[in-house]
Amino acid sequence: MNLMSTFQIRTGVIDDLAALTDLYNYYIANTATTFDIEPYTLASRGVWFAQFAPTGRHQLLVVEEAGEVLGYACSGQFKAKKAYETSVEVSIYLKPNTQGRGLGKALYTELFKRLEAEDVHRAYAGITLPNNASLIIHKKFCFESVGVSREVGRKFDKYWDVEMLEKAISFS
Repeated sequence: MNLMSTFQIRTGVIDDLAALTDLYNYYIANTATTFDIEPYTLASRGVWFAQFAPTGRHQLLVVEEAGEVLGYACSGQFKAKKAYETSVEVSIYLKPNTQGRGLGKALYTELFKRLEAEDVHRAYAGITLPNNASLIIHKKFCFESVGVSREVGRKFDKYWDVEMLEKAISFS
C-alpha cells in the first residue's frame, strides 16, 4: 500500500486553527519540544496564524487524511530586524500517533520546494535536546548544526539545551 496516496499536503487555512491549536497545546503540556508554558486559546493562536500566506517567506502547510489534520510545517520570522528577513525559522509538529509514516518528510519536501521559489536565503530550526527524531529529519534535509545553547530554557523544573540547525535555501 502506498501511504503517500492516503494523505494530502495543502496550505493551512483558518478552518484548521482549532486542530492546529490542539496539536500545539499537546506539545506545550507534555514535552519540552516547545518552550511555551501556557496553552493557547484560539484567539491567541490566531495571532500566530496571521503571519502566514499562501506564497512568500512565511508559509503554513498542513497534512490531512480523511479530513483530519495530522500535523503541520511552517516557516516564520527568524528575527525581527530587517536584515534578517531572508532567513526563516522552520517548525514541524505531528500528532504523536502518526510519526514514522513519512508525513514529516512530505511536509518538509513541499515546504522547502515552495521556499526555493521565494526570496529566502537560509532556514533555521531550534531543537530542544534530546530529540533524535527531529535531529534525524532535519539532517535528512541537509540542515547542519551551528551550535548548542546550554540550559537555555527551563520547563518542567529542568533546564534544557537547544541545538540550532541551519540550511541553505538559495545560494545567491
